[in-house]
Parts: sequence; structure tokens; C-alpha cells
Amino acid sequence: MSDGCAAGAGGGGAGGGGCANAIAAEVVKPMPNSPEMATLMRATVACVAIRVKDWAILSAMTALRITADVEVLDTGTLLALAGPSNDHLKLVAKTLSIECGVRGNTIRLAGDADKVALAERFLAEAAQMIRGGTQLDAQDYARGVQAIRDDPSLSLAELFEDVVLITARRRPINAKGLAQKRYIQAIRSHDLTFGIGPAGTGKTYLAMAMAVHALLERRVKRIILARPAVEAGERLGFLPGDLAEKVNPYLRPLYDALHDMMDPDKASGLVSRGQIEVAPLAFMRGRTLNDCFVILDEAQNATSDQMRMFLTRLGYASRAVVTGDVTQSDLPQGARSGLAEARELLAAIEGIAFCHFTDVDVVRHPLVQRIILAYDRRDAEIAQRREQE
Repeated sequence: MSDGCAAGAGGGGAGGGGCANAIAAEVVKPMPNSPEMATLMRATVACVAIRVKDWAILSAMTALRITADVEVLDTGTLLALAGPSNDHLKLVAKTLSIECGVRGNTIRLAGDADKVALAERFLAEAAQMIRGGTQLDAQDYARGVQAIRDDPSLSLAELFEDVVLITARRRPINAKGLAQKRYIQAIRSHDLTFGIGPAGTGKTYLAMAMAVHALLERRVKRIILARPAVEAGERLGFLPGDLAEKVNPYLRPLYDALHDMMDPDKASGLVSRGQIEVAPLAFMRGRTLNDCFVILDEAQNATSDQMRMFLTRLGYASRAVVTGDVTQSDLPQGARSGLAEARELLAAIEGIAFCHFTDVDVVRHPLVQRIILAYDRRDAEIAQRREQE
């Protein structure tokens, strides 16, 4: 913290032993230019100069408005940290409801004590990552601030530098927020993980990145990607071609994600050799999947029987991830989603992890988050009206 922060703390009243001494001396009302007055002035200066270093104490000072300076000596780091036209700093200020500006090589923060302290910590850690070569985009700033606010024990390096996979285009795949970080940790530590939440939260993409990494590291022998062949609200009618060509449209999103992570020729070679298999959920019946990383996508469209069938396919040295959004089921009217049922039946079983995402965790276009919120409000209003009828 800067001396400006300490000045705010001293001006607020109580600040520690030095403040208490100053108050006690003030009651005596010493004469001007007397030794007592000099002692009082020294105690007051000491009170003002106190630097609050304990995070827990500072977090409790939510009603106190303070200022703090973050000095960044390296101009290149400062420019990357602030972003074009200081957009990154504006985003931090908006997220935390504080004021933020730059003068020279100093970033000045002003606002509630706990929020300023959080911003100061975030900027210090972000500057250190930038100096180390890590690139942070605008959304990383918003998600990073939110993540360390939700979990103060988490560092930015733990969040953004835990790389799951380097794609063929040399792009790192890592967590984009606290929910994704916990999701990755759950997949690593559990044989069966459920990722449940709205579209755009990275559930399937991260699971596939984990699967590709496991295959390349030879921790598994095969990747199996499954998806229910259910149309999204429209009847497509007769599809031409053989069986593979008929089901390919339903599996296209999985192929797209796979080709985004790997060189297309290498991915095609792995598919042709059977090391990566993309298949409809119905094809899983009767199989035992050993030494596999299995992913069931769009699981909200699996029936109760299909979900039970899939979960009992898991064999020796295998790992499975089930992803879906229980609010987006395309099953016939009145049919119960196997994903919703599994969430109720299996939540208490040891060795199974359930990770839930919300609109806050959406990593697609910012409009997607607002669209999800609008539909959620509509659904809540409909449910409320039905309860009242």
C-alpha cells in the first residue's frame, strides 16, 4: 500500500496503538511548542504512517475510503497492464466500483479499502505475470479479479498459468475463471466428473483438452466422444448417406473442437486408427471402455435409461466427463432428462464430482451472458405463474 492508503486509514479514527496514544495525548491538551505537543505530533505522524498489511484486517475495513499507488517502473509492462487507452484498468475499476488512473509510472487507486486492496493485489500479480511473458486479454482481467475476490487463497498464476494443453497453433488452453479452475481440478482428481451449466462456459472444450492431453501423455489409449443424436427443436427428416454420414451432423461440434486443438491431419490419423472415436450415445450399449477418456456431451438430451447405460460402461483405468445444461433439453415433452436424474441420484457418491457453472462463467461473446440471463428471468416468471395457478 502507498502512504495515501495509510493516510486514509489514519483519518478514519482508530488505526492501532499509535492512534490510541495520539488520542490519549490529545485529552491532556498540551501547550503549543511544549515537549508534550512534540510527542503528540510524533504519535500522530506514526498513526498516519501505519501501513495495514494484514489482509483480514483490511478486508474488514469495507466502509473506509482510501487511496493506493501501484508503481510500475518498466514502461512496457505498464502499457500492457493498462491496455489500449487504459481499457484494462477501466475494466478493473468497473468490476470493483473504484476509481483508477495513471500518472507517469504510477497507477492511482481510490475507493473502499477492501476493494482497493484487491485491485492493488491483482495489478501487482498481473504485472509480475506480464513480465514473465504471460499475455492477458481484457476478459482475463474481469475474470481474474472475480476469481481472487471469490477465493483469496488463489493466485493469478495458479489461475492462468495452469496450462491444460498447447494447441497446434501454439495457443495455451487454461482456466478462464474460478469455476473452470475447479472443474479442471475435479477432472484430474475424479474418475467421473459432471459439468453442468449454460452454453459457453467451456465445459466440453476443457474436457476435450484434458482428454487430448491424457492421450498425448499416454495416460489413456483412446478418447471416446459421445453425444445423443437428438435434433434441437426441429425435424431434419431423412438424411442421405451411410450410417456415419447420417450421424455426422450431430457430432460436428465435437470434431470442430478436436480440430481446434490438434493439427487436422494428426487428428484424422488418430480417428482412422481408432484412438479417437466420435460416436452417437446409442453406440455405447454393450461395450466396456478400458483405458479410455470418455466424454458425454449434451447429456441433458440423454434419457434416464441412456444415462444409466453410459455410466455403467466405464472400465478399468478409464475416466469419464459428462457435460450438459439441464435447462436446454430437446427430449420429447414430458421425458425426464437423464442428466437431471443423475444429479439427484449420484451427488453423494464418493469419487464423483459435480461442477456447476452459471451465467457469470460464460466465456463466449459478452452478449451470450446477457442473453442467458434474459431467458433465465423468463423461465423464472413462467415457473412462478404456474405455481400461482
